[in-house]
Amino acid sequence: MIPLVDLQAQHERIRDEVEAAALRVLRSGRYASGPEVEAFEQEFARHCGTAHAVGVNSGTSALQVALTAAGVGAGDEVITVPFTFVATVEAIRQTGADVRFVDVEPRSLTMDPAALEQAVTRRTRAIVPVHLYGQPADMDPILEFARRHRLIVAEDAAQAHGARYRQQRTGGLGNLGCFSFYPTKNLSAAGEGGIVVTDDPELDRGARRLRSWGAADACGHGAPGGNYRMDELQAAILRVKLQHLDWWTRARQAVARRYDALLARIVETPAVMPYAAHAYNVYAIRSPRRDAIRDALRAAGVETAVHYPVPIHLQPPYADLGYGSGAFEQAERAAREVLSLPIYPELSEDGQGEVVNAARQAAGAAS
Repeated sequence: MIPLVDLQAQHERIRDEVEAAALRVLRSGRYASGPEVEAFEQEFARHCGTAHAVGVNSGTSALQVALTAAGVGAGDEVITVPFTFVATVEAIRQTGADVRFVDVEPRSLTMDPAALEQAVTRRTRAIVPVHLYGQPADMDPILEFARRHRLIVAEDAAQAHGARYRQQRTGGLGNLGCFSFYPTKNLSAAGEGGIVVTDDPELDRGARRLRSWGAADACGHGAPGGNYRMDELQAAILRVKLQHLDWWTRARQAVARRYDALLARIVETPAVMPYAAHAYNVYAIRSPRRDAIRDALRAAGVETAVHYPVPIHLQPPYADLGYGSGAFEQAERAAREVLSLPIYPELSEDGQGEVVNAARQAAGAAS
């Protein structure tokens, strides 16, 4: 079996570094909100080119904390896309705000900036573009639109560690950037974790208060908040892995280039937009015969996944948003066609060849 992601292969290469970091925390007696979290925040902020970073316990918390720190709440609207993981929408809803969707651009599968004008209302407070699969959304027109309408931009960069938009790293493009460190991410914790990055000192202070029950200082709590803190063990492990992220990104891009060349005449390979340096958290091919190809790959011992099989506006918990089938043509088409193939830095050329051969036979059998 060729796995979709091989976390053990990554760990074997950095085992000594990771275990030394974990042992350092265990021996320190400091397990939450300590020096490892503070150091990781500084290091990740430098990586993103931002002034500040606030570690939290998940990517979902990062987005919720970011939007709440920016003043988003009940009565407001936030614009995002329906073709994303459900956490994007849940984080918006947890602020008390309402969700407004716009369709994705057909090639990049990220937010279509041309659709924003029809979605904005007097209640719109923020935009959440999603850097899907590791490809940045087209941020220049999104940011220009946000400036004209005085809107906050919070990047959902949960899948985009190491990606760049016009040479600038994702996360530092909007007012806030939000990352997840779930184990399948390009930069992953040994469990859960997330972070908010920003250049705005007020947003930084707000996010810090919110992640720890609204604490303004050691003497009291100045605002509502929650327990969204990052723990020391995750921060220490992430500090180790951050040092390897640029190499891992280049390795993923090399795997993707091989896929592109080998699969070009078999299936539709991911488009890389001219403004983007794709980080390939997911390598998603497209085919109208997706399900048949997936079945054949499974039979050949190749693990795949579908990110994502049902757009959020068509899922039962979100029926109250009022969107029906056909509302977002590109998102719905992508949901029927995308298929994620194995991709990770340690995937060998031989292993990748097995995937391609199986895909070639699967595509032929499905035609």
